[in-house]
Amino acid sequence: MNMVLRWHGHSCFSLECDGKTLLIDPFDEGVGYKLPEVKPDIILESHQHHDHNAHNRFESGYILVNQPVSEKVHGFIIKGHPTFHDDVEGKKRGKNIIFEVTTPDGFRVVHCGDLGHRLGPDLTETLKSPDILLVPVGGVYTIDAGLARELTRDLAPSYVVPMHFKTKDLTFQLAGVEDFLAGEPFEQCEKLELKEKANVGTRVVVLKYR
Repeated sequence: MNMVLRWHGHSCFSLECDGKTLLIDPFDEGVGYKLPEVKPDIILESHQHHDHNAHNRFESGYILVNQPVSEKVHGFIIKGHPTFHDDVEGKKRGKNIIFEVTTPDGFRVVHCGDLGHRLGPDLTETLKSPDILLVPVGGVYTIDAGLARELTRDLAPSYVVPMHFKTKDLTFQLAGVEDFLAGEPFEQCEKLELKEKANVGTRVVVLKYR
């Protein structure tokens, strides 16, 4: 078992497993981060805003998934769960997809996209206990640090990785990651590599922008 997770800025991550690369939520040129230096086999998009849907920046040959479907692609089991980008059932910012990805090696990764509300009990139960939770923490357009911490407690992942927060590279205003991390031990690293299941509570990992 071996899976490598890298953060490319904002909500964009790559999962590398079994010789294949899955890329989630690529952004356009206006966001401020550099184009991820990957050749994706699969691209997932949680919703159709410019900072999450720029699949056209990559060479053809990938499989695009941008609907709440359930399918197996290149050994990755992909389940899309429909949610909303706000707390008024999409009336402000539309729909959002939480992607639940199980890698060929059996690791479950939950990417929340631009989730804007608390989850109901059924979806909370469905998503519970992933190996990795990727959660927005910057507020403004998504849940804020407080709700992100609440969601982390409810889902009880082995690892939680914050995303969608303000950095020196990001061109628009969000809150930083500090409120999410306040009072919690965390580790910072270039990548998160999993070789076996972890059962030691929830570890907070801040990935460095690649």
